[in-house]
Amino acid sequence: MNHCCRIVGNKIHIAIKAIPGASKTEFAGVKEGCLRVRIAAAPEDGKANAALIAFFAKAIGCPRRELTLLCGEKSRNKILALPLVYREQLESILRSCMGDIAVGGGTVV
Repeated sequence: MNHCCRIVGNKIHIAIKAIPGASKTEFAGVKEGCLRVRIAAAPEDGKANAALIAFFAKAIGCPRRELTLLCGEKSRNKILALPLVYREQLESILRSCMGDIAVGGGTVV
């Protein structure tokens, strides 16, 4: 089973595979341990990263400042951190991407 998230302290770290230059920004499922996100912005001057954070913040229902791009600023593979208080919202998004899952015990199962 794929694991795209893990709990680290009071944060959830999400492995993301960004697909920039898409026709629209949307979640595209979970594959190879990463939440795939199609991003309409081009991968130049940080536009795709900004669009990813804005999209994720809106989907989760949190302010952008609550999200942190931990790594992958210039890569399609990224790790995004969000506060653990948004666990239920993240589970809802992941359920829509891949069926029944739960965040807990250090991973999303």
